[in-house]
Amino acid sequence: MDILRIATAGSVDDGKSTLIGRLLYETNSITKDKIEALETASKRKGLDFLDLSLLTDGLIAEREQGITIDVAHIYFSTPTRKYIIADTPGHVEYTRNMVTGASNAKVSLILVDARQGLVEQTARHLSIAAMLRIPKVIICINKMDLVQYQESTFEEIKASLTELVAQTTFAGQEVCFLPISSLYGQNITTKAEHMPWFSGNTLLGELEAFEYAETLAHAPARFPVQFVVRPMTEAYHDFRGYAGKISSGTFQVGDAIRVLPTGQESTIATIEKFETKLSTAIAGDSVVITLSTDIDISRGNTIVLANESAAPQLKDFSAQVCWLDHQALTPGKTYLLQHGINITKAKISQITERLDVVAQTATEGVDSLKLNEIGRIALRTAQPISADVYAKNPSNGAFILIDEFSNSTVGVGFVQ
Repeated sequence: MDILRIATAGSVDDGKSTLIGRLLYETNSITKDKIEALETASKRKGLDFLDLSLLTDGLIAEREQGITIDVAHIYFSTPTRKYIIADTPGHVEYTRNMVTGASNAKVSLILVDARQGLVEQTARHLSIAAMLRIPKVIICINKMDLVQYQESTFEEIKASLTELVAQTTFAGQEVCFLPISSLYGQNITTKAEHMPWFSGNTLLGELEAFEYAETLAHAPARFPVQFVVRPMTEAYHDFRGYAGKISSGTFQVGDAIRVLPTGQESTIATIEKFETKLSTAIAGDSVVITLSTDIDISRGNTIVLANESAAPQLKDFSAQVCWLDHQALTPGKTYLLQHGINITKAKISQITERLDVVAQTATEGVDSLKLNEIGRIALRTAQPISADVYAKNPSNGAFILIDEFSNSTVGVGFVQ
């Protein structure tokens, strides 16, 4: 079965944790002892119902305040598919957690409180989903029970979001709207008896039906070398292989290849996976590649196809960045830039603009990016990096910035 990665997003008290708990509960993904512990904890809080949010809010501070602070990863499955949900915080001050939690997601669940409608965080989450190129967004209008399951309320909120959706989404991104009540399980795994006016799918139905083409297999071929295999044994005395995980594209035996950054060329002799010889390997495969000639390849080099004329070697480029550190980003500062396993020094030439994700406007001429702010920067690296434009090849277009003194990750960037 394939694995579908999901990220939740929403403002404070929109019911993200309760929604995930309801999904787990109704797909029989909770053990009996956990249900009993939930019943006990709910009674201790003076509740007359099962508080399903306690399943995901694991930190003591989260339980005490009734909010989500850290990113929690939850696993469940149905007969047709496995799921991993990243439950991300709703507070604006945890924007960095939203970005990192949603970085590998294929579906974003954005919750909207039916009583509040469109709020600032909704725009922020839609922008992040677009920035990360998440192919499907499900906007869940939650807490419909508190507005008497009125169709007019759902349609008003949907209409108010239409313009924002048009501004933030990218071509090919699929967006749908669902009216739900996570507290009472309405339209989560079964059709809502209180909302007969809604003819669309349930939330689980949307997740089960979602099919996404694995575009990485058709992206430019990239094979970052993780390890040079030299057994030096009697049986494999002259063996030299290059181990790693294909980040994008397809490689075949007989392909002419080029090594970055050295530019040396050769031909693929074999592709091996454990003790099996393959004729073809695609994105996601962890393999060992051997070449027909001995050339100098080291850990951190990237193997690409020789016929690709625009293989990337970037030193001066622009990127969109989400700033993760309390100390602001300012032009002229130097950081360590890590792309894949390669680390090089990078100097910030300028901050081109700061993005207001709520108003969907950009401010030029800014002199800093503060914690949780998103902007566009120009930077220069000491050594070239083999990165692609993120929108065209997400697996090879992202990087992180590291403070060279504290060794803290201070920013996450997307090559533009």
